Amino acid sequence: MTEPDIQPDKQPRVYIFDTTLRDGEQSPGCSMTVPEKLRMAAKLVELGVDIMEAGFPIASEGDFEAVRRVSEEFPEVRVAALSRATTKDIERAAAALEKAKRPRIHTFIATSDIHLQYKLKKTREQVLEDAVRAVELARKYVEDVEFSAEDATRTEMGYLEAISEAVVRAGAGTVNLPDTVGYSVPEDYAERIGRIARLLGERAIVSVHCHDDLGLAVANSLAAVKAGARQIECTMNGIGERAGNCSLEEVVMVMKTRRDYYPYETGIVTEQLYPASQLLSGIITFGPQPNKAIVGANAFAHEAGIHQDGYLKNKSTYEIIDPRSVGVPEGKLILGKHSGRHALKERVKELGYAELTPEQVDRVYERFTSAADNKKGFTNEEITEFIEAAIEKAAEKVS
Repeated sequence: MTEPDIQPDKQPRVYIFDTTLRDGEQSPGCSMTVPEKLRMAAKLVELGVDIMEAGFPIASEGDFEAVRRVSEEFPEVRVAALSRATTKDIERAAAALEKAKRPRIHTFIATSDIHLQYKLKKTREQVLEDAVRAVELARKYVEDVEFSAEDATRTEMGYLEAISEAVVRAGAGTVNLPDTVGYSVPEDYAERIGRIARLLGERAIVSVHCHDDLGLAVANSLAAVKAGARQIECTMNGIGERAGNCSLEEVVMVMKTRRDYYPYETGIVTEQLYPASQLLSGIITFGPQPNKAIVGANAFAHEAGIHQDGYLKNKSTYEIIDPRSVGVPEGKLILGKHSGRHALKERVKELGYAELTPEQVDRVYERFTSAADNKKGFTNEEITEFIEAAIEKAAEKVS
């Protein structure tokens, strides 16, 4: 296996571009009102995101107002507004960002032959001209312009290099190469990102925006960072179009936990990850699946007896992340049919029955295992009933 290319004395900065309020909101069940966006924006600021994409101003009055309010109320964070590569869109984005202290116009146009032929019905030359005009116009309103080549991972490489070079000459400070349809795999994406990063050098930041259609959004984003990308576009809970976006909490915690492979710094306050996830879940119509990494209900839960025994002896045996480091109060032991005697005994003590005799604990365990095959799990009240029954049985035996 090839050893990772690590330089311990250098920890490059990776910027976290949060698009929960824009791409995330576009997915079914995730629509947010302006007040809800402001609540979420406040938490994202607390979380420490570098750039917050607050909406797509041309899309609706609500999106325009959200961008305007977020940029006014949170001057400490860079606020981005999305626009297509058209005059009307860019002017609308600029108007929404008029009061922003740190505005960014994020303009995009599709670059793959599939999109050019079937959606835009334009030639490569026409699209390149549109992209350059859009960046030049955006620069008349703001200094910070980001250009995205929509469907970059299905774009012919020579053309992708040409349009990236052209938009940087026109004034773009960030070039985003999104995996718009989740088509890429890590090795392929890293090669593509690496070529553009080497081409642009210090002239622009290369950004990535990965979708999760093949379940590779986080892996692709990390591969891109190792290849030279320095901005990751992502969302809380991984929400977004279709299968979602790169999950902010996952990509950040991979870099924090595996610094031996990913020696990069972010500005994220990781203790705010779980609170941010919970807030988002309360605002939209669903939360993350229970087995979701980092923020799922089962992310720090243990049911198997062997795991519980090791966990009780030393938590590091089965937890590679301290739950408190992501804002989860503590790990938890789930009592179910896979649980062992050690975990049950620990729960008995937690419920205030430390004085039980070994014989009484055995009785509790017998009742527990007898019922476990037909249960999805046990509440503290049910465990207490087992304990009280064992105490009563012991009293009858004495009498």
